[in-house]
Amino acid sequence: MAPPAQPGVPGGRGSKVPPARKLLCMCSLSLCLTYLCYSLMGGAGPAALRSPAALPVTAAPGAPRSPAALPGTAAPRSPPGPPGSAAAPTASVAPPRASNGSRDAGAWTRTPLAPGEVIAAQNGAFERDPQESSTTDEELNRAGSRGTTPDYGEKRLPQALIIGVKKGGTRALLEAIRAHPDVRAVGTEPHFFDRNYEKGLQWYRDVMPKTLEGQITMEKTPSYFVTNEAPRRIHSMAKDTKLIVVVRNPVTRAISDYTQTLSKKPEIPTFEVLAFKNRTLGLIDASWSAIRIGIYALHLENWLQYFPLSQILFVSGERLITDPAGEMAKVQDFLGLKRIVTEKHFYFNKTKGFPCLKKPEDSSAPRCLGKSKGRTHPKIDPDVIHRLRKFYKPFNVMFYQMTGQDFEWEREESEK
Repeated sequence: MAPPAQPGVPGGRGSKVPPARKLLCMCSLSLCLTYLCYSLMGGAGPAALRSPAALPVTAAPGAPRSPAALPGTAAPRSPPGPPGSAAAPTASVAPPRASNGSRDAGAWTRTPLAPGEVIAAQNGAFERDPQESSTTDEELNRAGSRGTTPDYGEKRLPQALIIGVKKGGTRALLEAIRAHPDVRAVGTEPHFFDRNYEKGLQWYRDVMPKTLEGQITMEKTPSYFVTNEAPRRIHSMAKDTKLIVVVRNPVTRAISDYTQTLSKKPEIPTFEVLAFKNRTLGLIDASWSAIRIGIYALHLENWLQYFPLSQILFVSGERLITDPAGEMAKVQDFLGLKRIVTEKHFYFNKTKGFPCLKKPEDSSAPRCLGKSKGRTHPKIDPDVIHRLRKFYKPFNVMFYQMTGQDFEWEREESEK
C-alpha cells in the first residue's frame, strides 16, 4: 500500500503525473517556480468524473448495473491545460476524467472538476474558484485565536466532518449540531483539504476550537465532497473520520446555487443559458459547477475508494426543513451522542420557509440563519426544469443504489 501523501506534496494514490511536469521541474530555476508548477499540474485524483456506465456495480451489493448516460448529455468544456501538456480527450457523453489545467480568470461559469482546488489564472496569480464559498485567512485566524469555548481543554483534529454539499443545508446542520453540549465546531469553513492543505496539520489543528475529553470536534466545508484529493487527504489524517453529506434534489440545488451567484454577480447570463451547451439539441453542460455538483453518484465513487459506507451519513436537505428533529436524531446517533437536540430546539419560521433554532429553556426569540439563506429563486423555464430532471434521473437512481437510501426526488417532482 502506497504511503499517504504529505501536505503540500503532490501525487499519492490514484494520481497521474503528466509527462510535462518532469520537463518543467527540470527547467525550474528556483524552489518557488517548482512549487508553482506542482500546484498547477497535480495529477487527477481517483474520483475523476466518469460516465455512469463506467461506475463499478459493486458499490451497492445486489444493485443492477449502472444505467448508461442519457443521450443528449454533453461533455463538459475542458479548461486549457498547462503549457507543454497534452490536450485532454473530450468524451461525447457525461463528464470526462478530471484535469488540473489552468483556467481563464474571467471564465467563472466553467470550472475544473475539483472546484475546491486552488487554481492559477493566466496572469500567474492564485485565485479561489468563485463558485464556492470562501473563508478568508483573517477569518480563520480570528476563529483559531478566539475559539468557541472557554480557555480550557485542548485543540484537536476533527473526528467528524460535514463534507457537502454546497446549497444542500450544511449551514443549518452545523448550527443545529453545535447546540449539542458535546460538540464543538468551528463556524468558518477551513477549506483545509482543498485549498489550504500545504499549510499542514498543525495549522488545521490551530483553527479548531478547544474541547474537553469526550467532546467531538467538527468542521464543515461543502466543497470537500467534489474535490478529487479530499478523500485521500482526510484518510491520511485519520481513516476512522466520520463523514456527513447533506444532499438535496439536484435540480433545486442547482437553481439555489445559481441564485446565490446571481445575488453577487447580477450581470451573469440566465440559468437557461448556462445550463446548456446547445439549447436546441438539449445538451446539458455538465462542466458548469452548478450542474456538476449534483451528480452525487460520481462524486461518491471517489469517497468509497477510501471510506466504507458505514462511515458516511447522508442527510436529506429536504427533511432538514420538514422534520429537522428527525434528521438530527440520525446525526446524533451516527456521532455516538445522546439525543439532546430534539423538536424542542426548533421553531418553523413561515416567513423564511425553514426552521429556526431556539434554546428549550430560553424564552428569547429563535435564532435563524441569515438573510443569505432562503433567497427567492428566479423563475426558470419549465422545459429547462424537465430536461434537467431527465438528465439527473439515472444518476439519482445510481446514488440511491450506492447509499441504500431513496431520497424520493422523482416522487417529489411528480407531485408538483
